[in-house]
Amino acid sequence: MTAGAGRRDDGARPPAGPPTLAADRVSRGADGRLILDGVSLSPRPGSVTGLLGPNGSGKSTLLRLLAGVLAPAAGVVTLDGRPLGDWGRRAVARRVAVVEQHADTLVELTVLDVVRLGRIPHRRAWTPATAADEEAVRTALERTGLTDRADQPWHTLSGGERQRVQIARALAQEPRELLLDEPTNHLDIQHQLGLLNLVAELPVTSVVALHDLNLAAMYCDQVVVLRQGRAVAAGAPGGTLTESLIADVYGVRAAVTRPGPGDRPHIRFLGTVAGD
Repeated sequence: MTAGAGRRDDGARPPAGPPTLAADRVSRGADGRLILDGVSLSPRPGSVTGLLGPNGSGKSTLLRLLAGVLAPAAGVVTLDGRPLGDWGRRAVARRVAVVEQHADTLVELTVLDVVRLGRIPHRRAWTPATAADEEAVRTALERTGLTDRADQPWHTLSGGERQRVQIARALAQEPRELLLDEPTNHLDIQHQLGLLNLVAELPVTSVVALHDLNLAAMYCDQVVVLRQGRAVAAGAPGGTLTESLIADVYGVRAAVTRPGPGDRPHIRFLGTVAGD
């Protein structure tokens, strides 16, 4: 896939199959207020699902529920049809990998050291790396184009390079599901496109929180739009990201166009709903 190409067309769909990781009417509160209210999510295997919505709409909280970091106050998150809480932390980490918004360390680590951290769920404490561990790390470095940077110190990397290393670390876990929390924040356009191209090509089920609606339209097979903790729309980007929805959820006027039949939508912002 060439840089910036996104998904090939809005009608293309990954192979059919039951969702492996799913949320069924999950709710979660904090400090006396409801952050998520009855949200359901069932990504198709091998697809890229975008979580959209303004700041504070519940995107990060939903990702934490899917990762098992938080437990829902109501509803259930399942993995292969079993409640996530029945799996155990290590078993979930072998299946579900997470890329957070920011990652840093005061320890002097190389790219290789960081990627090797992805093998922790597969190893007992204090046991040496196996041949399978090293092969998983090598494959992750190769897939993310980092083989020649394996010995580079972490603190010398740019923001885009660090995000790519975090994806390599996640891939070293050999997950079937990948969760990414606003991975394009603070990246320049080239690195945004390069990172999402990489995510779109991975043979995993990805759920990614995004702020940029055009990036979501380019790369996601389906989107779920959150507002004040509730899912207000879900579906393919072309049928979901309408001018009226953008006005209702984001409070801005937009023109949504499609270059041709089957092409993905392009969104041009015209001003706020209240005025220019």
